[in-house]
Amino acid sequence: MPLVIDVLGRYLSRGRFTEGRPAVNKKYIVRLTDEEREQLTALVGRGKGEAYKIKHANILLAVDADGPAWLDARAAEAFHCHVGTICNVRQRFVEQGLERALARKPQAEPSRQRILDGQGEARLIALACSQAPDGRSRWTLQLLADQLVQLEVVETISDQTVRRALKKMNCSRTVATAG
Repeated sequence: MPLVIDVLGRYLSRGRFTEGRPAVNKKYIVRLTDEEREQLTALVGRGKGEAYKIKHANILLAVDADGPAWLDARAAEAFHCHVGTICNVRQRFVEQGLERALARKPQAEPSRQRILDGQGEARLIALACSQAPDGRSRWTLQLLADQLVQLEVVETISDQTVRRALKKMNCSRTVATAG
């Protein structure tokens, strides 16, 4: 038994444990100003807005060193997220400020590459505004998609991708004078 106490005493003297919990050397300490705390409390109190923003606001309020100062594990359990999320929100707050901490981390690259780039969209608009093929009064989405493949603008494309591109450009191919 004295050996166990001796080992525990060495850990305590090294600062590895405090009050029965492991000590955590935080690299990013959140210290909210009164104005930031009021802003976050108002955001949480309204309950309106994106769920992740409200969660990030709750996290910042909980881990505030001048407030409750929760450990990351406790905050992660309370807000049903991963401890890494808590660490990332802390880091973004300290390095980039409150607005960036409330927002999601922007993607470095899009999840998937765009099928139609600017030139492809220009070719699509020109095609949609041109005369419809023989035997047709108007272009259909599928006809436009097939024509883009035939002209080797893209390897493959769906009619829904064509629809989204035309909608983005406010181009209507359903009226007699398309464009």
